[in-house]
Amino acid sequence: MRPELRRVGNSQSPVVVIDEFSGDSEAVARLAEALAPFPAIDHNYYPGVRRLISETDADANAYVNRTCEAAAQFIAGAFDVDGFDLLEASFSMVTARPSELSLPQRAPHFDSPDQKYYALLHYLRVPANSGTAFFRQRSTGIERVTEANISTFVRKAEAEAAQLAPHSGYIHGSDAFFERIGAVEAVPDRLVIYQGSLLHSGIIPAGMNFSSDPREGRLTANLFVRGH
Repeated sequence: MRPELRRVGNSQSPVVVIDEFSGDSEAVARLAEALAPFPAIDHNYYPGVRRLISETDADANAYVNRTCEAAAQFIAGAFDVDGFDLLEASFSMVTARPSELSLPQRAPHFDSPDQKYYALLHYLRVPANSGTAFFRQRSTGIERVTEANISTFVRKAEAEAAQLAPHSGYIHGSDAFFERIGAVEAVPDRLVIYQGSLLHSGIIPAGMNFSSDPREGRLTANLFVRGH
């Protein structure tokens, strides 16, 4: 494993990047293949399909446990927590084409206003020039959504989303409403850890394969944990 601690934005929010995390991302991808096809997601910002991993998925669940154990030292060091609880784990694939996106999916989003809610994103099979970007809302300066500023962020975001051009697609870099403050390139077997309150969006390149087949499409593992 090759870890790196980055900081983004005026908030200097930590983003942990760990290359060669599992040592065999193709083996992990085959675990996802065994659980396909993935179901569609209702009422979620994620523009694709997702297969939740449960304790009954023995091999995939063992991978989740290994991931949490290996990531623990980096979460503790970067975010100053004593430990964490696993909230959810899944294999995910981006399958929505740019013209199919809902208004919220065309802009950066956050996972939770809880500042100790962390996302662990493991890139498995990913296209070139893809990744994850982090943003600042220009009108408010918000980079991390909190209980104190969530109403301000949502009110502005809804008003700005209504001004987007029809079928504007995935956000690429900065636009009139959001400024990109950092990005992580998607590399197979790279794990990225960041606060779920940090505004972010997938970097989805033009011409990407939007297949829902784990052997062909953009495949990641997504874990969410809460620190304590």
